[in-house]
Amino acid sequence: MVSSEPMLVTTLLGSCVAVTIFNYRLRLGAICHAQLPCNGQLAGGGQHDEHGKYVDSAIREMLERLLHRGALRGELEAKVFGGSDMFDARGRLRSVGKQNSEMALRILAHESVRVAKQDLGGERGRKIIFHAHTGEVFLKRLRKSGVC
Repeated sequence: MVSSEPMLVTTLLGSCVAVTIFNYRLRLGAICHAQLPCNGQLAGGGQHDEHGKYVDSAIREMLERLLHRGALRGELEAKVFGGSDMFDARGRLRSVGKQNSEMALRILAHESVRVAKQDLGGERGRKIIFHAHTGEVFLKRLRKSGVC
């Protein structure tokens, strides 16, 4: 979602990652809620409606939309949330939440977008409320059983 209108976007996060990006000059905000770190097929032209499901393509899609609306890359500020270890990750090197967090930070660094705040990892879910026209994000950590 990309908007300059006064709008509140609320989402619940477990292992998923939400990334907000804001441009103060244009008062233009964007948010995504992605479930999985990446899908290599999308780089070759996958389904457009699948972009939001994956951290890498969701962030790139938001950036494309922000730049198309006049934002300059150096003016963008990101905030990253989620990536909890909601499920038993024994036997795996990195949980899905950890992979999602790492991918979000890697893509933002690669795209030269400054990360102003992050609240990642842990075993508890999160509820965030994003103010699209101010860039503010309110965060509430949930009880461990709050998100499945």
